[in-house]
Amino acid sequence: MTLEQLNPGDRVYAASHIYNDGGIPEIPDDALLAEPGTRGVIVETGHLEEAPERIVFLVRFEDSEMNLGPPTGCWPEELSPTELDFGGE
Repeated sequence: MTLEQLNPGDRVYAASHIYNDGGIPEIPDDALLAEPGTRGVIVETGHLEEAPERIVFLVRFEDSEMNLGPPTGCWPEELSPTELDFGGE
């Protein structure tokens, strides 16, 4: 299954470190939002007006207590549709 086949409510995993780029005002800029392997759920998919050819995923990642964090915009290359072995990173 590819990311493009996923819908809101489907599970994904962070494929890289994901930081706040300033899009989440209540969290400091450059704060770590998800480490590789962190599980999340797709909230919405769409496209940015500035880049209509690229899909963007709105994802809420789990914290260490399995609470969902704020919706975070992610590019496809930042996500994986399957749980991968991220050990050693």
